[in-house]
Amino acid sequence: MSDKPVIGFIGVGYMGHGMAKNILQKGHTLFIKGNRNRDPVESLKGMGATEVSSAREMAEKCDIIHICLSNSTQVEAIFRDEDGILAGVREGLIVIETSTADPTSTMALAAELAEKGGTLVDAPLGRTPKEAEEGNLDAMVGADDATYAKVEPVIQCWAGNITRTGGTGTGHKMKLLMNFIAMGYAALYSEATVLGAKVGIAPQTVRQVIGSSRMGNGFFDTFMKYTVDRDRNAHLFTITNASKDVRYANNMASDAGIMGIMAAAVKQYYTHAEAIDRGGDYVPMLGDIVAELNGMNMAEEVKKGEG
Repeated sequence: MSDKPVIGFIGVGYMGHGMAKNILQKGHTLFIKGNRNRDPVESLKGMGATEVSSAREMAEKCDIIHICLSNSTQVEAIFRDEDGILAGVREGLIVIETSTADPTSTMALAAELAEKGGTLVDAPLGRTPKEAEEGNLDAMVGADDATYAKVEPVIQCWAGNITRTGGTGTGHKMKLLMNFIAMGYAALYSEATVLGAKVGIAPQTVRQVIGSSRMGNGFFDTFMKYTVDRDRNAHLFTITNASKDVRYANNMASDAGIMGIMAAAVKQYYTHAEAIDRGGDYVPMLGDIVAELNGMNMAEEVKKGEG
């Protein structure tokens, strides 16, 4: 019998599938709970995972549960529903919450889980589904010393870069700071690229000059891979999810009593995009939206630059 902890995974979508796959490949017994999209569920079952019908059943069977969902509302339901995690907690259960979540919600759930003998670890993710499949994600981990020692070997199954941020809740706070910066970059790149095109600087030129300077970075490269190369798969992260993250960051600033002028401005970009029914677009497409609002077509501006 294996001495490895039995793992559960809720949310085997874009990121979760790769994470769960790597847990299986490292020799852990894995239980999964799927949703409407059956393809990743069937894929993992074909590799040896067992599907359960409820989070409660998973909590009754597992030593460690991962959650990888879209927002705190979904996470709260997984915990608090009649057949949720809290209904099936066993003493010593650890829940690793990898979603980008509201830290206030995180701390409330941590307290509720602790009352039943369990422990919450927040370990939100950095990078993309590609790195999830490779087992090379970034993880920002909030946990006490003893719990971190237990979960680190499991997180190493799917993360290549692990940063311990402090106690429970700090991982989600750090992730909100990261996504505030990233979504701020996207808003800034969108506006700068559209302005450039308006005054005769092609998007290709913006990419060449900025990308080869000290202002270049991985996020810029990804953003311009869509803007210039029109690669729709450059960054599969929706504006709706981005909008949620910057709302959480603004809430965190408000709770901390911090002036958040830039955070509020970034929030408005994504709120507006959602309001005009573009929430399903991916973040690099924000440049197209800014262009359209200014009577321009970014694809046409790219073609002009090719001439």
